[in-house]
Amino acid sequence: MAKTIVVKQIGSPIRRPAIQRATLKGLGLNKMHRTRELEDTPAVRGMVAKIPHLVEIIEERG
Repeated sequence: MAKTIVVKQIGSPIRRPAIQRATLKGLGLNKMHRTRELEDTPAVRGMVAKIPHLVEIIEERG
């Protein structure tokens, strides 16, 4: 069974650089307080690390 993480958007992309907005969309987040269960891969961890002020990791599964 693959490891997954649950990511929640806690910040608004308004008045943020376009690259940060694109990273949020890449994670599948676009509105406040939405959560998403994603595979725990280095690519996903890197995307979360780029925008720690906009998202938080709620839970790690697996």
